[in-house]
Amino acid sequence: MTVSTTAPLRDSAAVRTRIEAVLRDFLADKAHAAAERGLPPDITQAVRAFLFSGGKRIRPMFCVLGWCAGGGLGLPDEIVRAAAALEMFHASVLIHDDIIDDSDTRRDQPTVHRSRGTAAAILIGDFALAWSDELLHTAGLSGDRLRAALPVIDAMRGEVDYGQYLDLHSTGRPTADLERALKIIRYKTSAYTVERPLLLGAALAGADAAVAQALSEHAQPLGEAFQLQDDLFGAFGDPTHTGKSNLEDLRSGKHTALVAIALRRADTRQAAQLHRLIGDPLLDERGAADCRDLLTVLARRQVEQMIRERWLRAQRALDRAPFPPDAITALRQFADALIARTA
Repeated sequence: MTVSTTAPLRDSAAVRTRIEAVLRDFLADKAHAAAERGLPPDITQAVRAFLFSGGKRIRPMFCVLGWCAGGGLGLPDEIVRAAAALEMFHASVLIHDDIIDDSDTRRDQPTVHRSRGTAAAILIGDFALAWSDELLHTAGLSGDRLRAALPVIDAMRGEVDYGQYLDLHSTGRPTADLERALKIIRYKTSAYTVERPLLLGAALAGADAAVAQALSEHAQPLGEAFQLQDDLFGAFGDPTHTGKSNLEDLRSGKHTALVAIALRRADTRQAAQLHRLIGDPLLDERGAADCRDLLTVLARRQVEQMIRERWLRAQRALDRAPFPPDAITALRQFADALIARTA
């Protein structure tokens, strides 16, 4: 019997359902084990509430796409479980990121540290990190597949941490340094959102270096486009759609490409006004409106062009990619959906 390499690509909703079932079952097992030992149920409740308050499962879906691009057959349960580990890791990153940014909301809900306290949120994020490891190591992967996966996971985690550190030390001190803003994007978001999940899937499929290189050439510009768009949402987004405040990035003084370009193009008066507004923890809606007006005049169109240019590079990279045709089609469609999103 021949097993199709592209069957999972025909029903992405079914793949998401399988990923979410893995997460639900894993947390149910954790809750049961905690109850048997007389341990508080708060941890699994908090992680479950966070995981299922929203989220598009972008990273596990990219892992599945990488598996298919690498020639993986069907979609075995162990690959779904490995993909689900990325969503658990993502939860850990977001819980800790919200603490660092002192954010009030995430996915239109109070952040974990707002609802349960900072110390508890740190521990809950740590649990999610440990559980992402456990999901991977108990996925049932063969020794060869696990050995192929671990370097990708290790690289991804290091990149995210360096990205967070760069972001931490740039927040509140925005400058016209566009390259630094792009470096934060590459490390904090781009690599762990698109490139590493794709490479993880390909590694699990036993893909060769040519496939990995082609995936990186597609993923790097797409990941940058994804975060550049997020930066626009952070300044101009509708909180009812994004689930996040459109004031927090301005108040904290995030060093984004949007701000860097605006400062590059601003005259002396405009630059002084931007420096006065961006990073003001008491910035009100009127001040934010003034800031947005400046960002619109000076930088918004340029960032939108950067997004389009990177999307085009990502699509063109697929023209020469050594993937199955259905995998190329699915990657194109997923890239389109990622850039067309409104939150």
